Amino acid sequence: MIFFLYMAVGAVAGLLAGLLGIGGGLVIVPMLTFALASQVPPEYLLHVALGTSLASIICTSLSSLWAHHKRGAVLWPVVGRITPGILVGTFFGAWVASQLSTTFLKVFFGVFLLYVATQMLLSIRPNASRDLPGTVGIFGAGSVIGTFSSLVGIGGGTLSVPFLVWNNIAMHQAIGTSAAIGLPIALAGSAGYIVNGLMVSGLPAGTFGFVHLTALAGIVLTSVCTAPLGARLAHSLPVAKLKKIFSMLLYVVGLKMLWGSF
Repeated sequence: MIFFLYMAVGAVAGLLAGLLGIGGGLVIVPMLTFALASQVPPEYLLHVALGTSLASIICTSLSSLWAHHKRGAVLWPVVGRITPGILVGTFFGAWVASQLSTTFLKVFFGVFLLYVATQMLLSIRPNASRDLPGTVGIFGAGSVIGTFSSLVGIGGGTLSVPFLVWNNIAMHQAIGTSAAIGLPIALAGSAGYIVNGLMVSGLPAGTFGFVHLTALAGIVLTSVCTAPLGARLAHSLPVAKLKKIFSMLLYVVGLKMLWGSF
């Protein structure tokens, strides 16, 4: 029965990702903390939820980036320039997360949810004001995006899209390029959580490092099916209103995670 719960997590995450254009990790991480609470030791609960979320993004990001690539919306030279920083930052972020307590990670994730909820509620978008930085600057930006993405188990779109728009890249290309950036984030992040989790004792059977393989299978199985459905529904439902409703839900989840941490 627990496998069907994992499938439900994936179905909801995929649907909301396609419908609202949000990262599935925003849904997967808090739902997995509930679904895995009886199986994973409390001190590693957030670590496993984050690692499993990033591993699931490998499949969804491949599907997403291919769809954007077919529409010519991926700026591959930008992806190539920012990827080294992304890889370093994401792997480093996974190592940092492995050194932190579940309580700290809960607080960090809760605050991040409140930030995303506010961004969605107020439709905050940066004004384009400059061009992409040079090699050192874009490596630094990629490292920051990768580190934060790894700490909250997302594909990075919440951070990379505003960064790209701020650097005079059109919104549709920023979204498409961000989808491609999500792949190295997911690969390096899940690898980091696996490597650092292999040194931990007390994790339940079915985990590979900090990645829960059964939960991963259930999430991937349904999310790849419901994400296209969500994208189709986006053309017929009032997405702007749904985003405001969902932002309220994020506030509730974020505050609950913060409240439960103290």
